[in-house]
Amino acid sequence: MFAVLIGAATLWYTESFLDELREQEINKVNQFAEAFRNILDADENDNFTFEQSIIQSNTTIPIILANADGGVVESRNVDLQKSKDPKWLAKKMAEMEAEFTPIKIVVSDEITQYLYYQNSTLLTKLRYYPLVLLGVISLFIIIAYVAFSNARKSEQNQVWNGLAKETAHQIGTPLSSLMGWMELLRSKETEPVMVEEMEKDINRLNTITDRFSKIGSKPSISNQDIVAITSDSVSYLKARSPRKVEVSFNAEDAGPAGLTVKLNKPLYEWVIENLVRNAIDALEGSGKIEVRISDMGKRVKIEVEDNGKGIPVNKQKTIFRPGYTTKSRGWGLGLSLAKRIIEEYHGGKIFVAQSEPGRATIFRILLDKET
Repeated sequence: MFAVLIGAATLWYTESFLDELREQEINKVNQFAEAFRNILDADENDNFTFEQSIIQSNTTIPIILANADGGVVESRNVDLQKSKDPKWLAKKMAEMEAEFTPIKIVVSDEITQYLYYQNSTLLTKLRYYPLVLLGVISLFIIIAYVAFSNARKSEQNQVWNGLAKETAHQIGTPLSSLMGWMELLRSKETEPVMVEEMEKDINRLNTITDRFSKIGSKPSISNQDIVAITSDSVSYLKARSPRKVEVSFNAEDAGPAGLTVKLNKPLYEWVIENLVRNAIDALEGSGKIEVRISDMGKRVKIEVEDNGKGIPVNKQKTIFRPGYTTKSRGWGLGLSLAKRIIEEYHGGKIFVAQSEPGRATIFRILLDKET
């Protein structure tokens, strides 16, 4: 705002200065016209040194003195070579007339001449000075804004990265203890199913810890069977979903041999988990969720579909922005993380393919196959 105020004040001051300078040039041209008139009216014995000095003092203002037929009587500060071209001369005089009305000089009853003139080169340059200044100030504002935004974003990223790594560290301590308790339960011959489910949760906690510990670092990508990974993730979430929510997985279009894609397993599982949990929230207690995989030739298509409340059209891009959430609790980072994981780390695409409230909302992921 300070820079804009400086630019506005400079523009106002320069414009007022230009108006004053323009008035001075008009007065000078009128003096030239009077000097020409005196010279033309003078007798042979008259002394018109003063008038000639006025005319010769003009070294900046372009003028052309022409008779009624358009013939040039005198010119100053115009291109002498070009002035020999009648077309160029006619165009120049029309240009001058568009800027200022020619001054009429009556020499006699039979002879009338016209003094054509325009702004000096200096005045023309000064006219563009405020625009150049405003351009420089605007460029400064843009550079300052970008630099400030990047610095702030970098600072925020450092905070989030530090928070994520500290979270992973804090989870690690009780997680180690839980693993010890698991071994104790096995030795006590506890019911196998109970131990198996608890072990799945501990493995999930290990995965979450691994995810948080890798935030801010470049993830490792390797060839993975995306069908098997997605199936395991859906199975885990299905067992922990509300009773009235039906979660299913379909990979019939993927073929019997599986599909190999370059993935970071923990991060990809995080994306599927975010999408399924968002779908569960959209169902508000009951409904259906289907996760399916299709072989598209050079690409693999992963879709998460639910028949929940849907997403308005004007929100289908906004939902991927950090901080956007419709929940009373939560930071609105799930979908923004999913977008970053898929598009920045895996070179794929994630978007809302369809959304009809009560019928179908489909999130679609496209990933390149390993060739």
